[in-house]
Amino acid sequence: MSTITTDPISDLLTRIRNAGRARKDIVTIPHSGMKSNILKLLKEHGFISDYKVVKNGKFQELEVSLSNERPQLTLKRISKPGQRIYVKSSSLKKVNGGLGIALISTPKGIISGEEAKKMNVGGELLCEIF
Repeated sequence: MSTITTDPISDLLTRIRNAGRARKDIVTIPHSGMKSNILKLLKEHGFISDYKVVKNGKFQELEVSLSNERPQLTLKRISKPGQRIYVKSSSLKKVNGGLGIALISTPKGIISGEEAKKMNVGGELLCEIF
């Protein structure tokens, strides 16, 4: 059974947030390229332990293994379909005193706020995670 969501990034963040609060080890999410890129960054920064693409019938899904070291993740969606938020590289701030990351969709792909500052590129501020 597949459901259509108007905001797949918000759906991804909500599923991870709910699974973490329910103390689940694994959560399954419908696959997309953008979600894979976001999960790759979350894994690199240690917010999740791993993810993999699994085949479920004729559809692909993402199986996300949550990290037990970070039981209470704060996942905040910034730019929404009804109100897009764009930022310049010079106006990027540290998230939660440097403990978190901001994910930005740029012409060079989805990258963290630190990388965007180094590369001097701006873009759409997708979410903040800490």
